[in-house]
Amino acid sequence: MRVNDLGSNLFFMFDLIIKDGTVIDGTGSPGVKSDIAVSDGRISDIGNFDSSEAKEIVNAEGMIVCPGFIDPHTHYDAQLFWDPHASPSNLHGVTSVVMGNCGFSIAPISDASDAEYLGAMLVQVEGMSAEALRLGVDWNWNSFGDYLGRLDGNVGINVAAMVGHCALRRTVMKEDAVKREATEDEIIKMQNLLGEALEAGGLGFSTSRSFTHTDGDGLPVPSRVASVEEVLALAEVCEKYPGTTLEWVADGCMNGFSDEEVDLMTQMSLRARRPLNWNVLTVDSARPDDYKNQINACERVAEEGGRAMALTMPILVGMTMHFHSFCALYKLPGWDEIMTLPEGEKIQKLADPSVRKFLEENAASPEAGVFSRLTGWGKYRIGETFSEENKGLDGRLVSDIARERGTRDFYALLDIVLADNLKTVLWPGPTDDDPASWLMRQTVWEHEEVMIGGSDAGAHLDRMAGASYPTEWIQDCLTGRELAPVEKAIEHMTDIPAKFFGLVDRGRIEEGFYADLVIFNPDQINAQELKILNDLPGESPRLYAGAEGIDKVFVNGILTINEGRPTEALPGVVLRSGTHTVTNPIPADC
Repeated sequence: MRVNDLGSNLFFMFDLIIKDGTVIDGTGSPGVKSDIAVSDGRISDIGNFDSSEAKEIVNAEGMIVCPGFIDPHTHYDAQLFWDPHASPSNLHGVTSVVMGNCGFSIAPISDASDAEYLGAMLVQVEGMSAEALRLGVDWNWNSFGDYLGRLDGNVGINVAAMVGHCALRRTVMKEDAVKREATEDEIIKMQNLLGEALEAGGLGFSTSRSFTHTDGDGLPVPSRVASVEEVLALAEVCEKYPGTTLEWVADGCMNGFSDEEVDLMTQMSLRARRPLNWNVLTVDSARPDDYKNQINACERVAEEGGRAMALTMPILVGMTMHFHSFCALYKLPGWDEIMTLPEGEKIQKLADPSVRKFLEENAASPEAGVFSRLTGWGKYRIGETFSEENKGLDGRLVSDIARERGTRDFYALLDIVLADNLKTVLWPGPTDDDPASWLMRQTVWEHEEVMIGGSDAGAHLDRMAGASYPTEWIQDCLTGRELAPVEKAIEHMTDIPAKFFGLVDRGRIEEGFYADLVIFNPDQINAQELKILNDLPGESPRLYAGAEGIDKVFVNGILTINEGRPTEALPGVVLRSGTHTVTNPIPADC
């Protein structure tokens, strides 16, 4: 409907109409051809409308229109200061992210020494660029509320921020945060600090007890030093603040949960009266007992009246490996004592036949756990070489090179790496890319205590790139393995996380909901080939995969991606607990 007032001023019923698209609404229902009307940043109507009824018309014929994707596990906390669009997640249709996971928020802080410590920790544990953090983040805040205020009006996507245990502990205990358990008085101070952060809109409390997490000095991160009593005391603070949640990572997230860890998850959830999520559930047919243990752990928590949700990725995340600096290979049993040696000594050791045998055997041992998926040495592809001796090997599989040389795959790989003085870029081919593993994943996706996510977007920029999972999975559903209907895949990435976190009026295409929308071409949607870009502050590198087939993305009704390219708009909001979220009750509350 259009009204002409005084013959000059036009008044429209809607700001925008997206016409003739196939609407997949996020509920899991089949797509329906329909129009979507948007006014004041919300979906005002769904149906069939005349083009004269809106200020702007978008033709979506032949396209799929769905809710914006919600990434439940990111680390964009620092990157937003130099990249408010949260690339490349924005290119892949992500309109809302949860960050501050694993206990690693960058607020609160009390002084410059806290900022220095947290920055060095992020470099070590999350693979962030020290130069990018130095140039791109000013650390000009103290409280968590100050930090969120810096983001208000300055983000292109919606962001929810967990309050990290490490920052709380560092602020209260300083250098002692990595040395000892907290006193009763220190725990009370941390509780008060957490309460202030949640009052300001923090989404909840996150912590880590994982052996994989060390700080810039190589010591366990602060949260790993905390007592069980401290963890529970902080978890229960969330019970006082509506719309909050819990997140943690522990040894069991990698290698299967112990009874003690299951009990701690249960008590965290019950003390907080909130759901908890953990990252990441890896499904591998070579180790079926591991993921069954982890699913069983979630079920045991539910039986006690709590809730523990496992995050799992629907794709095999593209990553790179190298021998010159820290990567996941360092976590193979016994490898760290060799891989952490000075370069000259490391080169000597890697050339020693007895050391090679030691490394190969340890990598194949049961203790390797989830990291065993990195030991398919023959499936490694040579990404980039730097010596005359390795000329012509770029792009080739190690298995082919090993056959030509008449040697073992692992030894051939080490010979290549040594010829480059450890600088060789390697692209691993994971061992769990087999039909049996994919069929197991298909079953896991439908478990009520499993949620799609775990991209770590914004972190591990030097060695992995998980942000592309929405487009990559949808392509796989449409024209690949077809293990899930596209409607269910979209539900997994929209409505399910929205409900878990209690996001108000998000996650579905429904009248009155916020207009976080994605328009994509089902014949073209996919992730681009993984590459290294030097586009961080200081021209620091990161692994990066762009998107194909994402035509337009709207955040709160504002166009942020147009024909696959970002606009300059910054319509995102900080999703504050209790304001933009409601409490998601655990079963005991029902």
